[in-house]
Amino acid sequence: MHYALDLRTFIFSHYFYTGLRIATGVVGLTLLVLPFTDLPTAMTVCIGALSTSLMDLPSTLRHKFNEMLSSVLLCTIVTLVISLCAPLQWLLSIMLVLVTFLASMMVVYGKKAMPLQFAALFAMTLSMGNTVSIGGAFLHTGVFFGGGMVYLGYSMVVSWFLRQRIKQQILAEALFELARYLDIKADFYDMHVELDNQFNRLVRQQIVLADKQQASRDLILRGKKSQQNAILVQVHFGMFDLYEHILSTHTDYIEVRNNFADAEILTYFRDLINKAAKDIETIAYAVTRKRASFPTISYKAEFRAVEVELQQLQQDSLAGKIPEVAMDLIRVTYNKICDTIDMIGELHRATQGTQGELPDMLGADMTPFLTQQKYQLGVLIANLRWQSPVFRFALRVAMAITVGLLVAEHLPYTSHGYWIVLTIAIILKPSFSQTKQRRSDRLLGTLIGCVATALILHFVHEPVALLGFMFIATVAAPAFIYVKYRYTAIAASMQILLQINLVIPSSGHVIGERLFDTIIGAVIATAFSFVLPSWEYRTLPQLVRRVLTSNKGYLTAANNMLQAKTKDDFIYRVSRKRFLDSIADLVSTLVRMLDEPASKHRAVEELNQFIVQNYLVMAHIAAMRLLLKRNQDDLPRPEVNALLELATSHVCLSLSIAEQVLTPKSMPASRADETVAEAVNITAETTLWKGWWPLQRRVELLYQDADKISLRSADIGRILGRG
Repeated sequence: MHYALDLRTFIFSHYFYTGLRIATGVVGLTLLVLPFTDLPTAMTVCIGALSTSLMDLPSTLRHKFNEMLSSVLLCTIVTLVISLCAPLQWLLSIMLVLVTFLASMMVVYGKKAMPLQFAALFAMTLSMGNTVSIGGAFLHTGVFFGGGMVYLGYSMVVSWFLRQRIKQQILAEALFELARYLDIKADFYDMHVELDNQFNRLVRQQIVLADKQQASRDLILRGKKSQQNAILVQVHFGMFDLYEHILSTHTDYIEVRNNFADAEILTYFRDLINKAAKDIETIAYAVTRKRASFPTISYKAEFRAVEVELQQLQQDSLAGKIPEVAMDLIRVTYNKICDTIDMIGELHRATQGTQGELPDMLGADMTPFLTQQKYQLGVLIANLRWQSPVFRFALRVAMAITVGLLVAEHLPYTSHGYWIVLTIAIILKPSFSQTKQRRSDRLLGTLIGCVATALILHFVHEPVALLGFMFIATVAAPAFIYVKYRYTAIAASMQILLQINLVIPSSGHVIGERLFDTIIGAVIATAFSFVLPSWEYRTLPQLVRRVLTSNKGYLTAANNMLQAKTKDDFIYRVSRKRFLDSIADLVSTLVRMLDEPASKHRAVEELNQFIVQNYLVMAHIAAMRLLLKRNQDDLPRPEVNALLELATSHVCLSLSIAEQVLTPKSMPASRADETVAEAVNITAETTLWKGWWPLQRRVELLYQDADKISLRSADIGRILGRG
């Protein structure tokens, strides 16, 4: 369950704070204006504030100001254009379609532009009924602009006072997701859990975790470094060190299960890791409450049980019942779990005050780690072509809204055409998967919201009480939009219906009309989701190649770091981030493809295996880094470097072959494999170094997974080549 769906953690999350900030600003501004003007003017102010609030997202102050100002200016222009055209129905229809198309093209700028696109469509739909004179259109737009600017100023002031709070909440969210990631790893030691399915769950959670960690970077690493941020920076880097350590704990789970299936030690390992995950949650919870975190979870019982079990297993090993290699594997696994728990203790201490110097990386340019959002006109113009998925999406939305307007004109009752148009704009998304999910959430949420509002209006008649319900709905609508959209749909329906009832008492019939208009909009949006579609499988070859290319870049950077050719791990971290981003894009595409019609599914099992194997490459590198760090004494640097160089060359060659075999007719490069003994001058002194054999074993596992990537790439290329 998402941490924000738990009431205990929700009220300290940035989701609740965002909802409360938006509701207070929008409702408060409306009530403030209402005594000094008429109701239509106050509602225009409300709509201006509400449109601006759609871009009121957690961000640095400078980025928040730019984003919200862009929303105010864009929505004001849209409001003016639509209001001027409203008296002429034929001109209004043309402009509605044109604005819809242009707004939908903004999706080309990525995920951060999605709220801006919807804000433009929201302002458009709520302005289409303003049949006023030219002077009235300018006055209406001016009031709208005023509402937007006042809300912008209010939000910036509140955000300035809460700037540290927002950073804490975003950091805490990343910690909650790290705890979830570790919780999934615990189930690898549960004999009742199937390994392949668990690997898929782990990779998908890693993508969620990477997204939250990126949000943490964007807030905490931007701007000037101050003592006030020192603890947050310390916890942030401690979180990443812990994450990499957890990543390195990947072991040969098949070997462990085969040799210890009947032993209690796997259960104890699982329990230890589950407790460690809860320990991280306590740190996250403390961070959300602006408090230092102190350990409250005891591992003593599990530690004692593991020690007793290890003694028994050692006797079985001496008796020949368990291979010595398997015993070494179980000891290493236990040591890594203990180290993980120790690092969690360090993370507790990091929340209690600054511990020495902050990481050296803070002196470097953090730009490669931060999300860069650029709105260049050339990008939009370059996508004005038939082959562009964004262009086809914009055409799809424009056509759907055209049909929605035509249907609204012929309804038997006094139609609220903007409800149909708004429903289409909300449901119809760039991908079939997003449209499908949004449609079901919108329909069910609207139904529940309409029923709940009818019950409230039946039993509650006091305006003050109704205003209280409306305020709660206004808080919930933005609070759940990125957590559980169904709740947002419920709250939004209640919010608008209660608002209408407060303005026009005894307007209960509107509830049925609202529900009917939503159904009409959903039907139209569903029908047009099949028009000019951009099926996900068409982008798979490009995404798979990007994963392979970024994997090679990551391996090269890791090789230089492990061989101590670089003074720090800055380039390694940047390359790892790019690798994770490429895997995240592929996983997201695969998940969306699975929501499409079955006839549009391609290479699902092969892609799952490909993603897991690439994830394992990263896990092996993390394990090598930890191994070399632990065994620095008497490290035979020439032999180790030669082994690492050989491994990097071998794996990069495998990945190059994988890129080639994605095209079924291409000829793969020839491989001239060497054994470790042939490529590395292994001496008796080398083998005495205690890290040599574990390092060689890890290299062998890396070879195996790299070769599997080549095989999976060939399978993917063959399947996609058939169309």
